[in-house]
Amino acid sequence: MTERRSILSGSTFEEQIGYARAVVDGDWVHVSGTTGFDYAAMTISDDVVEQAEQCLRNIEAALTEAACTFADVVRVRYLLPDRTDFEPCWPVLRRAFGQVRPAATMLMCGLADPRMKIEIEVYARRPVA
Repeated sequence: MTERRSILSGSTFEEQIGYARAVVDGDWVHVSGTTGFDYAAMTISDDVVEQAEQCLRNIEAALTEAACTFADVVRVRYLLPDRTDFEPCWPVLRRAFGQVRPAATMLMCGLADPRMKIEIEVYARRPVA
């Protein structure tokens, strides 16, 4: 039987909306769209680059709990309300994914909270033991 388990970050959004930060399904790890909130304090920076850094810290925590790293990411989606905010984030994103080169898409769309300037979603495949 394939393992399926949820990984929770402690974000109040997970409880209020009814989702998990990530779902491990066998070898696959599906990380929900993750914003720049510091989930422990439920605060968010006004700066998009700082938000991107926090997004990646939140994603890395979920991947670690799923026995993965950024090196296991095969797909990433970037969601931003303002396309001009994307390029300033490139150095931060390259540090996480530059060696991995996952398939990637950037979409311009509204996010759930006007304070959110970037949301990142990833799919990873756990290493075979």
